[in-house]
Amino acid sequence: MATLSETRIRAAKLKERPYKLFDKRGLFLLVTPTGGRLWRLRYRIGALEKLISLGAYPDVTLKRAREKRDEARRLIADDIDPSAQRKAQRAALLDTFEGVAQEWLALHSKSLSPETLSILGARLNSALYPYLGSRPVAAITAQELLIVLRRIEARGRHETAHRIRALAGRVLRHAVATGRAQHDVTADLKDALAPVKSRNFASVTDPTRVGELMRAIDGYSGYPVTALALKLAPLVFVRPGELRAAEWSEFELPNAEWRIPAARLKMKEQHIVPLARQAIAILRELEPLARGGRYLFPSLRTRDRPMSENTINAALRRLGYSSEEQTGHGFRSMASTLLNEQGFPPDVIELQLAHTERNKVHAAYNKAQRLSERRKMMQAWADYLDRLRAGANVIPIRRG
Repeated sequence: MATLSETRIRAAKLKERPYKLFDKRGLFLLVTPTGGRLWRLRYRIGALEKLISLGAYPDVTLKRAREKRDEARRLIADDIDPSAQRKAQRAALLDTFEGVAQEWLALHSKSLSPETLSILGARLNSALYPYLGSRPVAAITAQELLIVLRRIEARGRHETAHRIRALAGRVLRHAVATGRAQHDVTADLKDALAPVKSRNFASVTDPTRVGELMRAIDGYSGYPVTALALKLAPLVFVRPGELRAAEWSEFELPNAEWRIPAARLKMKEQHIVPLARQAIAILRELEPLARGGRYLFPSLRTRDRPMSENTINAALRRLGYSSEEQTGHGFRSMASTLLNEQGFPPDVIELQLAHTERNKVHAAYNKAQRLSERRKMMQAWADYLDRLRAGANVIPIRRG
C-alpha cells in the first residue's frame, strides 16, 4: 500500500461522501465533503478495535501525524490505551487551577460584559496560570498563593495584588462549590498584603486649567480617531471602558441620545447619556472614519475590537499630562466637581455619572422623571467647556 505524501494530501479532491487516505500502521486521513482533512488512528486493545483523533491537516502536518501515531503505539506496547489516557488527562485538567478557572469564566460568560471577561482572562494568564495553573486546585496553599502575590507587590503594584487575590478567591470558591477543594485559601491572606490607600482618579478641576486642557486636546496631532475620542470624553464623562467600547448601534443621533446597554455597565442596567450639540458634531465627524464598522473607536490592528484601554491615557501623556494630573477616568471627577460647584442638583449629577443608589425604586423614578434636567445639564456643561476653551476664567454655567 502506498504511503501518503504532502503532495497527495493537497491534491485530494472533495467528494459527496467522506473518504479515507491511508498511510501506515493504522494512520489515515479522513477527507470530508466540507473540506476537512482529519487525522485518525485505528488500533486494537486486545480484541477491541478503537479509533482516536490526532488533529487536522495542515495544523498537524504529515510528519507530526506520524510522530503522534508512533507515540500512541508506544503506549499500546506498554498496555496503555491512548484514548483512556487522554480522557484521564482531560479529567485531571478539570481539577487544576487553570481548569477550574476556565470553567468559572465560562459559567459567567453571559453575566459579565465582554470587556470584563477579557480583563479577568488577562489577569489569570499573566499573574496566576504561570505559577498555579497546572497545580491541583485542592493542593494549593495560602503560602503558595502569597508567594505569587508578593511578586506583584515587589513591582510596586499593591492594588493589583489585591485584585489578583480577589480573583483567585472567586476561582477557589467555585472549586469549593463543585467539590474540588475544601477551602478558599485566599481568606487566610486577608491581612497579609500591604494595604492600599484609596485615591481618586487624577483630574484637572481648576477652570483655567480645564480650558488649557481643552485647547491641548484640540491640538492633538495623533491618530484622528483617538483625537475624536479625546474630544468626546469630557462631554459625556462615562467610564473609559464604556467610551472605548461604544458601538454605533447604541446611538440615536436624531434623539441626541447614547443608550449604553446594561451588559456593558457596572450597574447592570441601561444608562442614557444625553448628547449635547458639540457631542453630536464630533460623532458626525467620526462617522466617515467608521466605514460601517461596529465600534466608534476601533483598534488600530483590527476593526473587530475596540481601541486599547490605554489609548486615551497614552494620548494625554503625549499632550504632556502625567498620570498624576489627568487620566481618562478623571474626566468624570472633573465634571462631578465643577457641576457641583455650579449648583446643579447632586442627585441629577449622580444619575448622569451612573453611580449606585441604594433605593432601587427611587433610582428608577429619578431616571424616568429627571432625564429632561440631565439634557439641560449636559448642554450647559458642553457650553461651559467651550467658554473655558476660548479663554474664559471662572464663568458660571448658565442654567436655563
